[in-house]
Amino acid sequence: MTAPKAKPILEVDRLDLGYGELQVVFEVSLEVARGELVGLVGGNGSGKSTVLRAISGMITPWSGEIGFDGLKVNGLKPHQMTRLGMAHVPMGRQLFPNLTVEENLSLGAYLRRARHNRSRNLERVFELFPDLVSKRRQPAGSLSGGQQQMLAIARALMLDPKMLIMDEPSLGLAPFLVKEAMQVVRRVADMGLPILLVEQNVRQVLLVSDRAYVLENGRLVIDGPSVDLMDNPLVKKAYLGL
Repeated sequence: MTAPKAKPILEVDRLDLGYGELQVVFEVSLEVARGELVGLVGGNGSGKSTVLRAISGMITPWSGEIGFDGLKVNGLKPHQMTRLGMAHVPMGRQLFPNLTVEENLSLGAYLRRARHNRSRNLERVFELFPDLVSKRRQPAGSLSGGQQQMLAIARALMLDPKMLIMDEPSLGLAPFLVKEAMQVVRRVADMGLPILLVEQNVRQVLLVSDRAYVLENGRLVIDGPSVDLMDNPLVKKAYLGL
């Protein structure tokens, strides 16, 4: 007998989103399984970050449902989503540049369960990001762009989350650092932590993710295993320059 399929940790069903009277996302549905790295990709202005804001509680959906870890979470605020185990790595990293690396990490461990596991999680993130160990006493603003992105991810991990959502981790990085940033995201996923990754860099996301959804003008146009999307004629022509 075939075992029943595990329920996804994140389920988005027919989400309509907008600002004021302007609708920018139309009936978007997606899911992320436990232990899975899923990309949500598309060009600038396609609605990717708007979907992420709805999932993290920053905006309220017009219609549709969002389920996280078995709960319906429509209308919950960001701090409530964080308490449920959702960690958001924001666009632009949003670190405290005058605080040290270790102080930024400590600020990530503000929930009760995270404070209890602070030492263990600090050891884990330094093992995952060894470049940060020698920088732990330095101001975050003195780090390179790639190191700052590592710190932003590490700070989210200090929350002891059940899932990460990440918004444009390659933004502002030199081209040679983008591949490194994507490999960091893959290493985090390989720890068993589910990730929804929003990115414009379609090629790099498809190289590291398990599955991906392609968003155009607020609508999903194609989805599937990343290895299959790499060979899809639409994706190759529109996003891979082939």
